[in-house]
Amino acid sequence: MHKILIATDSFDQVNGVSTTYRNILKHSSKKTYVVHPGLFKWTNFSVYPEVQFCTEPLKAYKKIKEIAPTHIHIGTEGPIGLAARIYCKLNKIPYTTGYHTKFPEYLWKLLRIPQFLTYAYLKVFHNDSKAILVPSKSCQEELIKKGFNHVVVWTRGVAKNLISHKPFKKSKIPKIIYVGRVSKEKNLDPLCELENKFEITIVGEGPILNKLKDKYPKINFTGYRFGCDLADTYKEHDVFCFPSKTDTFGIVMIEALANGLPVAAYKVTGPVDIVEEGKTGYLGDNLEDNIRRCLKLNRKSIASNINQQWTWDRCIQILHNHLLN
Repeated sequence: MHKILIATDSFDQVNGVSTTYRNILKHSSKKTYVVHPGLFKWTNFSVYPEVQFCTEPLKAYKKIKEIAPTHIHIGTEGPIGLAARIYCKLNKIPYTTGYHTKFPEYLWKLLRIPQFLTYAYLKVFHNDSKAILVPSKSCQEELIKKGFNHVVVWTRGVAKNLISHKPFKKSKIPKIIYVGRVSKEKNLDPLCELENKFEITIVGEGPILNKLKDKYPKINFTGYRFGCDLADTYKEHDVFCFPSKTDTFGIVMIEALANGLPVAAYKVTGPVDIVEEGKTGYLGDNLEDNIRRCLKLNRKSIASNINQQWTWDRCIQILHNHLLN
């Protein structure tokens, strides 16, 4: 009998990693346990306050030993991920790993840590796993070029309560929305600079929220929204804008598409794997042009196509196929 364990340094936070593992736990048909920082003492850092950094990795190791899993998926590369990897090595437990975040790019942007050092660590961390599960084709190609092994594309899904059933209403002044962390690496300034041209809403919180509020007084900052409330907020807007250049995927994009919003973004990893140019959005160097072109797309056709493509059942099936076989 399979006993699956997910070891992750991100579970209680509002981000794509936590969303992924919470939905796997919710929808999996197989017995699945999770070890995460909320079970132990943890701290955070001012540069990235939403991340819970476990300060008791030995207790995390003991917890994994107590559960005695037959298979482990290591979701992140922090203290809990390391504890799980050591456990797998010492006990010859088969494991897969997840690569969710471009930490080398993030750490360079936030702390000026050279990318080659972080990539060297990540390569050592991931390369002995049965499969490195990544959220997109372009991310897979990037890692293979950098010398990573067994890299597999791992899709994501949209929860049913994140799809609104309200009717579409076209706004007189185009209403643009962004959902996600309000932080430096999300590159929000190019969107915020359009505050005089569109009605812009930013849903989320983060370390630069107050700075952006002061700098861009016309923008509607709502804080976090969840479930049906978030779904209705998506539906009330005309275009979803995703200005990040460092994400590996962006679950919020498929949530927006599921509610019929076309996506305006840059032509980078994440958007290029999700957006069908001219059908579900536009990509390019000029966000304003991309937004204006998105306004001409058929929202009803966007919603009906996307909901058949992205499901959590498919996500779980890919995980089980590579972890258990």
